[in-house]
Amino acid sequence: MIEFYIVIFGMIVMLSCLVFELERPEIVLPATLLLFVLTGIITPQEATRGFSNEGMLTIGLLFIIAGSIQNSGIVDHVFQLLLNHSTSRKHVLAKILFPISFLSAFLNNTPIVIAFTPLVKKWCEDHHLSPSKFLIPLSYATILGGTITLIGTSTNLVVHGLLLDHNLRGFTFFELSKIGVPITLVGLCYLIFFSSYLLPVRQSSPIKNLDSLREFTGEILVLEEFPYIDKSVEEARLRSLKGLFLVSIIRDDEIITPVTNATILKKYDRLIFIGDITTITELQFSKGLQLQSNTGSYFPFHQLVEAVVSHHSTLLYKKIKDTNFRSRHNAAVIAVHRQNQRIKAKIGDVVLKPGDILLLVTGSDFHKKVHTNDFYYASPIENKISTHRHSKQGWFSIALLGTMILLVTLGFISMLTGMACTALVLFLLKIVSAQEVKNAIQWNVLLLVSCSFGIGYALINSGVATYIATLLMEASRPLGVFSIILAVYLLTNLFTEMMTNSAAAVMMFPIILEVSRTMDLDPIALAVTVTIAASASFATPIGYQTNLIVYGPGGYHFKDFLKVGIPLNIITMLTTVVLIYFFWL
Repeated sequence: MIEFYIVIFGMIVMLSCLVFELERPEIVLPATLLLFVLTGIITPQEATRGFSNEGMLTIGLLFIIAGSIQNSGIVDHVFQLLLNHSTSRKHVLAKILFPISFLSAFLNNTPIVIAFTPLVKKWCEDHHLSPSKFLIPLSYATILGGTITLIGTSTNLVVHGLLLDHNLRGFTFFELSKIGVPITLVGLCYLIFFSSYLLPVRQSSPIKNLDSLREFTGEILVLEEFPYIDKSVEEARLRSLKGLFLVSIIRDDEIITPVTNATILKKYDRLIFIGDITTITELQFSKGLQLQSNTGSYFPFHQLVEAVVSHHSTLLYKKIKDTNFRSRHNAAVIAVHRQNQRIKAKIGDVVLKPGDILLLVTGSDFHKKVHTNDFYYASPIENKISTHRHSKQGWFSIALLGTMILLVTLGFISMLTGMACTALVLFLLKIVSAQEVKNAIQWNVLLLVSCSFGIGYALINSGVATYIATLLMEASRPLGVFSIILAVYLLTNLFTEMMTNSAAAVMMFPIILEVSRTMDLDPIALAVTVTIAASASFATPIGYQTNLIVYGPGGYHFKDFLKVGIPLNIITMLTTVVLIYFFWL
């Protein structure tokens, strides 16, 4: 009995930490798993079983294959052409949402939204339209499309792997299409024809002109009496200024940027600082330094980037000054926006949260040094250089993926075998390098999914899964099987709004096994219900990572997701439950 209460306590603490963002999920879930191991609720073997699950391994391989297609630039080029020939809101939504949904049925949703968010924003700016009318539909379309095939989302593969682990048949490649295609079509029609009336007109870009940039910049003139003339920037102690970043030096008609620690200072140099300019007045008390009027005329010589903090960034819940940001990324944060509002505090004291937009001034090697998991990019950066070789490799990757899908669908090979062979061919032909493989795999996703398996075993071993299943059946039994499917859907959907969709599916799996055993229902029917419900996370920006990606760039507030997402949640739920009852029961 004590095990029952330990698991209940552990789950409540875990969900509270996730909902209130007290710590990153990559820390919360492993810590919960460790608690259950130390208390003897699960064995070390059960705790680590998720790391060898077929679904989890398939997800890792899928990241590699999808990355090779994404890096070729083919998809970006096609959608750029679609946007260039669009004229109205409904026209552009219809032209991009259907192809994006189809694409997300075969590729990972996250890189699709990351790639197309800046394209859509740029198109909106060029046509004087609000990005807030387009970016939530973009995210929702990828979520809907991910329900069409077995490889559409990691959740589909996770539930497939769980079924195999329990000696049940897994999903066929297009089995989920019975639900996925109808809800995608209905959902896209809702987004195209009705979302405009629910979404706000809101501009997302925090910084758009030089006048507004001046408050972030300052200029200091080096006079003859400065004691560090012909000395390095480091020796002059100009690298460790609180809240300020020396980005360039104007010397006669020459502009020196980026400035390194070894850069030598000369007489009459103009030092350009960016950051918390309220602190720049401290410099004018230094001998030989004179504060100049701020014109902002030097900004064209610097690269400005808007970057969205990812939900699994290593910067989360830390003060900017404690992240070693400047040396780590060769960039300085000059403004932070949260929920479309600039945070009025010293930059170094701002604690970063998922979805924050950072306005950065960057060095020339920013994109080489940047940690790929730290940011989702919201501003158009440099266009990818797509050579003929890249294009050929991209088409080859697409053909290889298509061949693999055909072989899996016809039953010649398993999904894991097909993915492994495809990834191996790409690696042997040097279409993907070892570094690209490392960057493509979202290790945090794999960690969360793997830990969720162990937590699922804790729910089974402690009796919590049986208890929840009993409550669910007792509440639903008087209304029949239809109400039980509806209850499973609602409980899964509630979980997925509080944690990652894959973790929610894993938590629900032992519960539906108990329900199917007790009520003699087809476990596949309930597994499909959980799979769709875990992915159909539209009501909050935290329930699905693509929602978080567009949260900042679209200038959205939390309530915007509620207004558009709740009706879509209801439409998807009713369509799913009716179709499952029709096809499986």
